[in-house]
Amino acid sequence: MTDYEYIIKQAKLFHYKGWEAGELRKCVDMLPSLSRQELLSLYRSRWIADDAKIKEAVFNVLFEGKAGKREERIKNLDTDALIEEFQDKQSGNVSLIRKEMKERYKAGKDKQKIATALNNATKSDQQWVKWQIRKERYGNSNNNYQWKK
Repeated sequence: MTDYEYIIKQAKLFHYKGWEAGELRKCVDMLPSLSRQELLSLYRSRWIADDAKIKEAVFNVLFEGKAGKREERIKNLDTDALIEEFQDKQSGNVSLIRKEMKERYKAGKDKQKIATALNNATKSDQQWVKWQIRKERYGNSNNNYQWKK
């Protein structure tokens, strides 16, 4: 019996009654020895569909080393490259880049360039820039008006 067959057998067994900690650990330890095809098959299996623990373990083995690379690359880009990629809506990274640009703006790095790029984007980005400028000018409070009685 291969590791894959053993894991499927255990998944079927524990599908109805829940995993025992020792058996779950043994199956998780076997995951790195499986091929990518076996891991994908296991991930899509109905026997682990409702079990978050084993499904997360399979996912982590499938994408080991790839998680976080995109975020790291975006953080390391200079502002001009970041804006250029932000304007390329096909890059698939627009929301991550938007988040990074807003963090840089708040930190005071290249505010003018970032404000210009965000003002040329969506209405919500334009509104965000307006609010940031308003905060800088009038402070962080929304109740700056003194009501007279």
